[in-house]
Amino acid sequence: MNKQQLVAAAAKESGLTKKAVETALKALTEATIKEVAKKGKVQLIGFGTFEARARKARTGKNPQTGATIKIAASTAPAFKAGKAFKEAVNKKKHK
Repeated sequence: MNKQQLVAAAAKESGLTKKAVETALKALTEATIKEVAKKGKVQLIGFGTFEARARKARTGKNPQTGATIKIAASTAPAFKAGKAFKEAVNKKKHK
């Protein structure tokens, strides 16, 4: 599902216009990005948590040459699904 399909599905589900849903989605994603960039956390109960996670420096290999390279420490965005989300995804579909 791409962004336009998500907007259409959310508009149908909520009864809002596509334009209103698109505006809300844009505001939600921008607010989430800003908070996580500040090393904060965005927790949506039942859905999941967006946060920044530190990655330690490590060594890796160049896949083309096989040469060992150093990978610098970095911070990466991460998402951890909430309990209700996990249960919905893992729900058994056969009776």
